[in-house]
Amino acid sequence: MSGTDRRADPNALRFLIGRELKVARERAGVSQTQAGSQLDCTATKINYLESGKSTQQQAEVMVLLKFYGADPSQIERISSLASQADRTTWWAPFSAVFPDWFKTFVGLEGLADSQFCYTSMHLPGQLQTAEYAAALLEGHLRVPPADAPAVVRGRMARQRLTGERPLRLRVVIEEYVLDRVAGGPSVMGSQLEHLLRVIELPTVELHVMPVGVAVHDGLDGDFIVLNFDSARSIGYVEYPAGALYIQEEEQVQLYKMATDRLCAAALSESDSVEAIRSRLAKLGIEERA
Repeated sequence: MSGTDRRADPNALRFLIGRELKVARERAGVSQTQAGSQLDCTATKINYLESGKSTQQQAEVMVLLKFYGADPSQIERISSLASQADRTTWWAPFSAVFPDWFKTFVGLEGLADSQFCYTSMHLPGQLQTAEYAAALLEGHLRVPPADAPAVVRGRMARQRLTGERPLRLRVVIEEYVLDRVAGGPSVMGSQLEHLLRVIELPTVELHVMPVGVAVHDGLDGDFIVLNFDSARSIGYVEYPAGALYIQEEEQVQLYKMATDRLCAAALSESDSVEAIRSRLAKLGIEERA
């Protein structure tokens, strides 16, 4: 995670640092009151630091992690995160159209080094074209028409599959996502062509789950796993009016295991490319070089 990364969102950093502090304290068998004695503060402040409600100062983070007996490399990693916590929120221009529960995810996604995404109904945001994204928002119950253009711009701003620190993206989509012609043949055709271009990137891995695979680990619903170079992975499950963040290590490991199993059950990368090309042919669109 680069110290000059424009995606160093302070809200997301507080979330990650707080989680690391809580896990380290609980592993050490230390109470919040005992931890507070190291900073000459109350247990309430420790709770605020762990929940991300308060900014964690770098010096405080180092004191606490040393008291918990954390590994020196972990202390260095987490204190480094704390040193970035005064950055400006990169997604501020879209704050009015991003729901509060979604802002945490956007911040975490911007900090992640890699992401796995399983989607059953549409392509994930990192792979969408602006026209496809707009088509998905047409008549949306929770996005007023006046806000839709800003939501689309925000979605495009989230994408970082290229550049100085690209997101390593691994995706499994259901086969019928390719058959849902959002926006009409022209919009969907451009979206499929865009897919063929981005999956050539070394940072992108896409698998199509055939309809013929009747049972697999994605049947419980869509999910995302965010992986960080300087912190533990987090699972993310979105529902219409909010989201759940899976933080318990055992649960996160189950989700990470599911990512490999889903990729193995789905079509290979090369066969997935052919599945996309076949949909272009059905739309009567000749693939452009």
